[in-house]
Amino acid sequence: MSHELSLSQKHTRKVALARNLKKERPMRISRVHAHTISDTRDRDTIETTLFTDKFEATASIPSGKSTGAHEAKELRDDDGSVTTAIHNVTGEIADALSERDFSNVGELDAFLCELDGTQDKSRLGANAILSVSIAMARLFAQEAHIPLWRFIADTAKTTSAAPRLFVNVMNGGAHADFRLPIQEQILVVGEETLKESVTTAHEAFVQLGDLLRKELPELPMGDEGGYSPAFDTIERPFELLTDIVSKWGNTSIAIDSAANELLDGNEYVLLKKRYTSDELLELYTQLVERFHFHAIEDPFAESDKQSFTKITAKLGEKVIIIGDDLIVTNPKLIEDAVEHKYINATLIKPNQIGTVSETIDAVHKTYDAGWHAVVSHRSGETYDTFIADLAYGIGAHGIKAGGLAQQQRLAKYERLRTIEREATELSQ
Repeated sequence: MSHELSLSQKHTRKVALARNLKKERPMRISRVHAHTISDTRDRDTIETTLFTDKFEATASIPSGKSTGAHEAKELRDDDGSVTTAIHNVTGEIADALSERDFSNVGELDAFLCELDGTQDKSRLGANAILSVSIAMARLFAQEAHIPLWRFIADTAKTTSAAPRLFVNVMNGGAHADFRLPIQEQILVVGEETLKESVTTAHEAFVQLGDLLRKELPELPMGDEGGYSPAFDTIERPFELLTDIVSKWGNTSIAIDSAANELLDGNEYVLLKKRYTSDELLELYTQLVERFHFHAIEDPFAESDKQSFTKITAKLGEKVIIIGDDLIVTNPKLIEDAVEHKYINATLIKPNQIGTVSETIDAVHKTYDAGWHAVVSHRSGETYDTFIADLAYGIGAHGIKAGGLAQQQRLAKYERLRTIEREATELSQ
């Protein structure tokens, strides 16, 4: 089936992207540069720099390992490189940008989507398009002499606020060769300040490592900068985390099952045991009752929509049910999830949808439903800190930036601390 957009679809998308976005002084790009860098999994990814007559701004794009079927398409060559995506930025996109001015990031994003001409950004590449979109957002913030998070809040018309930290302290699933069946065992930290939250997260992470080393002969690390232990039971990681939570105030436990990766036929496989959807729901119910989870992300495969409705109806008053692969930061899929009550929170990953303004639209759909938004990194990360500004700017419920053992992830936490200082200074 063709992914090409009709003229009416192009017009509808252009209007949707540009509406309700703050007008800025028209800006023209004078030069574009893009090149290859390595992410945390040592895979190639794209880094783009845009230049105007006064400013320059850079953005680099992460990539996911466990991905939803309906994500915008990252453009990679057969050898895994991003050479074609880079050529698209420095060639066709750069040429098109040089011919016109843009008054806001929504105009740019609508223009890029129209230039690409597909529903999933597969021609130019979502990674190529997003690198330009984020860099342009940074340019508009520089032009306005405000921090990026403030620009995002003004653009999205949201109230900025500090997010909780969703720290992936134990990695499993596809991020750690399935040593643990559940992909992410998360420590949720919500202290009075971000500085305190980061300090608590770090000290708790170190303590958890000490506990794990007492039990295990070896303790490898996973893709997302957390510990990657192997246990014989599903419950053991949460028993250890409960010990950590008991020592620290304002902390709780969350999980990302990434259940697409657990599905085998019509059943889910965890530690070699097979579960029907209803049996897995019962397992979640027991875990929530025993360990008082704060949130469960992707408890079922994205195709198992009926089970999402069931778990939200059964546990949604006690725990946040977050959709990731189910909705892939796509406003239309979020609308569908709202209609069918699949979830009560969304995971927001800019590279799943491919532009800043469509990401903001996904946030609007989330908030219109009265749901929480949690902004997230990807398993293959870079030093780019856009998601920290995004999470603070939209007043997200939380941010997932990974564990505390990789510099690329620590950069997000440091940016959050800087944002907190900026916000204090602006309020004085």
